[in-house]
Amino acid sequence: MTDGLLAADGLLLPPGAGEKVQPTMTLKVGAGHSDAWSAFEAEVPPGFDVGAHWHGHAEEIFYIVDGELDLLAFHPEAEAVGDWLTWQAADGTPVYRGGPGSFMYVPAGCPHAFHNPGTTTARMLFMVTPTGHEKYLAELSDLLLSGSATTEAISELRLKHDIHQLTALQNRPT
Repeated sequence: MTDGLLAADGLLLPPGAGEKVQPTMTLKVGAGHSDAWSAFEAEVPPGFDVGAHWHGHAEEIFYIVDGELDLLAFHPEAEAVGDWLTWQAADGTPVYRGGPGSFMYVPAGCPHAFHNPGTTTARMLFMVTPTGHEKYLAELSDLLLSGSATTEAISELRLKHDIHQLTALQNRPT
């Protein structure tokens, strides 16, 4: 990262600094600095839905800075089919709508998703362990820019990076 100050004790970045790994994702720290985790500042445009998915090994943290997101972080009570926004946990917990200051922790193996239901861009801090999620995001960007981003190609890329998709990544009407 060329826009930060790398000190012997850590990495200091001013606001807006970091490496753009997608138009809406800025890598703050990743495999180049840590063996443990990667951290991103993410902008989530209105209507964006990452789709419900799970990871076999990764753990993730989401912290909403601005806007609102619908958040899922549980195994659904019934079979994981249909619109994840309607799922609920066995104890009746529904999908949560969180605003600034809302926090979501996702252990490995746990289905999770986020969606921006609003009309303005949401911003969040996104952290994942182990490190290296930035490689997936860069490969996804390359695939999308190449024009060869078929559903099958995206699915293959996701499986390569331990992302097991339950529902489709999509843009919903706002």
